Amino acid sequence: MARSRVHCLALTRSVLASFVSFTFLLAPLYGAPSASLGTIVYANRAHVGAAQASVGATVFGGDRLSTEQPGSVQVRVGAARLLLSSASSATFIEDVSPAAKLTIGSATFSTANSKAFALHVASAVVRPNVDEPTIGQVTLLGPKELVVKCTRGSLLFAVDDDVRVIPEGAAYHVYLDPQGPQGAGTKGYGGPPIKAAKSKFIWYAIGVTALVTFFAVQEALESPDRP
Repeated sequence: MARSRVHCLALTRSVLASFVSFTFLLAPLYGAPSASLGTIVYANRAHVGAAQASVGATVFGGDRLSTEQPGSVQVRVGAARLLLSSASSATFIEDVSPAAKLTIGSATFSTANSKAFALHVASAVVRPNVDEPTIGQVTLLGPKELVVKCTRGSLLFAVDDDVRVIPEGAAYHVYLDPQGPQGAGTKGYGGPPIKAAKSKFIWYAIGVTALVTFFAVQEALESPDRP
């Protein structure tokens, strides 16, 4: 009788030990942290979540970066750099390629190739068009209103399957509501609205821009293998 109890106790301990070991094996699969996406290279009055942003800090997928008024933060993301201007906020996304979603304010990015980075804004995605140094800037004016500029290379602007190319030096005022505001695209704009029959958005040319951001050209030309 006593021997049977000892055997049952030993068996129970063995089962528990096996369960604990199995749990530890599963932990890396289900509890693994998000992948590292970039490193902060400049920060002034900036935050990662609720914490103060600091140079050298690692940025992970899901991290939200924000800046005060005034303030800015710059992140190296592989073969790209992202600059958030004053009073801006963006969340990094784990995607096929490095990406972030701009939720407030303005962001500028420079890239070395077409797959280096993508910026999501509401239902739109802005990314480099070809494998050459590219610099783009997006300013969010409202939930469905933004300004997109390309100062080097060319950009792809896409909402679902509606894709347009923004050439170097061009700037557009974009309305993601296909109806657009009443009277927009007339006085004060560079031309009539550009809209296809099944367009997911309306955009208006607002002139050309020759602005080059402070991190732009040399960083876009820099090899991703360099530190």
